[in-house]
Order: sequence, then C-alpha cells, then structure tokens
Amino acid sequence: MWKYIGKRLLQMIPILIVVAILIFTLMYFVPGDPIQILLGDTATPVQIQETRERLGLDYPYIVRLKNFMVDLCHLDFGESYITGADVGRELLGRFPNTLILAFFCVAVSLILGIPIGIHCALRADKLPDRIWLFFTMLCSSMPSFWLALMLVLLFSLRLGILPSNGIGGWEYFVLPITANSIGSVAGIARQTRSSMLETIRSDFVTMARSKGLSEKAVILKHALPNALIPIITIAGGHFGFMLGGATVIESVFSLPGIGSFMLAGINNRDYPVVQGGIIYIAFAFAIMMLIVDLVYAFVDPRIKAQYVSGRKK
Repeated sequence: MWKYIGKRLLQMIPILIVVAILIFTLMYFVPGDPIQILLGDTATPVQIQETRERLGLDYPYIVRLKNFMVDLCHLDFGESYITGADVGRELLGRFPNTLILAFFCVAVSLILGIPIGIHCALRADKLPDRIWLFFTMLCSSMPSFWLALMLVLLFSLRLGILPSNGIGGWEYFVLPITANSIGSVAGIARQTRSSMLETIRSDFVTMARSKGLSEKAVILKHALPNALIPIITIAGGHFGFMLGGATVIESVFSLPGIGSFMLAGINNRDYPVVQGGIIYIAFAFAIMMLIVDLVYAFVDPRIKAQYVSGRKK
C-alpha cells in the first residue's frame, strides 16, 4: 500500500510540471497588458517600461519560463502585480475557507443524495421515482449563480435571517453551501440510483433475500457497499473541483477563498495569481484522486488486495 502511495505521489511531479508549463505559456500569449491595467491609462511609456523591467516582464519567453520553473521548485509562486502580496501565502490563507465550503458541500450532497438515489432505485419507474428524477434533473440544470442570487434575495434581502456576503461565523456559509451543493445532490442521487439498480438485480442480492434477510439488511449490508465505487468517484471529483475553488459561488457571496482570488487575478491579468492558483488546483485534484483510490481499498477488499500485491498500476 505504501509503495503504491509513493508511486502515485511521484507520478504527480511530471503532471504538475506539464501543468505549470502550459499555464505559463497560456498566460504569456494571452491578450492584455497587466502593466497597463496596473498603472492605468495615464501612465507614461517611461513608467510602463520601468515597471515592466522591475517585474521581469521584459525578458523573452524562454528566460521567463526558466525563472518561473526555478522559483516553482522553491515553492515560490511570486508576488501579485496588483497588491504585491505573496501569492503562496495568500493561497494558504484562503484555503481554510475553500476547504470548509468544499467539505460541507460534499457532505450535504452525500447525506441527501444517497438516500434519494436508494429511494428511487427501490421504486424504479414508479411515481415517486419519476418525481425525484424530475427534481434532480431540474437541480442539475439550474445555474448555481442564479440559485445563489435567488437565495440572497429571499433569505438576506427579504427575510433578513442570513448574511449575504463576507466571512464570519457558521451562518455565513449556509447560503454558499446550499447554492453550491444542490447540483451535487442531484448528480449523486442519479448516480446512486443507477448503481443501486444494477446492484439489486445481481444474483448475490437475490440470494441474500432468499435467505430471509430483511430488506433493510439486504440494501445496507449487501447492495449499497457494492454500489459505492461510482458514487465515491463522483463525490471525489466534486470535492476536487470544489477544492480548486467554487469561483462563481465565492464571488457572489464575497467569500475570501481560492476561487474568488483567482477570478480577481484573471480580471486584472495578474499572472502570478492565476499561475499559482491553477497549479494549486492541479495539486489539490491529484491528491483528492489519490484519496479516492485509497477509499476504494476500504470499500472493496479486492482492490485493496491489488494495491498490496502491487498489481494496481
């Protein structure tokens, strides 16, 4: 198991290198001058040239790429062009807010989505199943930014019971978590239904029922554990993306997280912020996928045996 974990961690290195080169290249050739945005329209050509030299933007592509990769090897993401703040320190400071949002969004999605999916699978093609499928499809197609704005309008402006923006106690996370988890609840519910339908029609479930086990025991002890693999996959993917920053939700609710930080960097052509944020997202997603693979081993002993024997590549 530890050998497998070490191998996966080593595999992340070339992936992160490729991501770093790609994002640097894209930001190098993207239209727009960050110096012009930084200094404004009243800046003189001399001021623009001096600022470009101070920030090292006057060097050719190869030299800047080499400097960027060397700094990255020292875990130096550079400083923001706009604020002058250390990008790495800013990412670490905003990470807890993004982590809280991602964790509770996935937790809510699993707590609500799995029971809904099981309920639909046990009543497949009946009226309750069709009603839930309609609502899950509706939630999946509902834009998160629109839902966030409607929640602010109702609970903040009309009722005045929840804050609409900023950071503070638990109440500041209620609306962002709700707006960001609705789509995930629908996705996990539909995946659970599909997996459970396939599992409950298997021979081992029929045999468990023939032994006289209660329906609850058959579903929870036999069917659900065997249906969890695709559910874990989709939940891990949602968590990885949310760790990268729920950009729209964080912006709507002015939540100081990774997503809102990157969005500000994109709007201001703040290259170090965007580059550092993308590399962080790639690393967070790779770590999350490793955790998902390890969770597989606890859910399915056959996968654990593959890890231990070294056959899992």
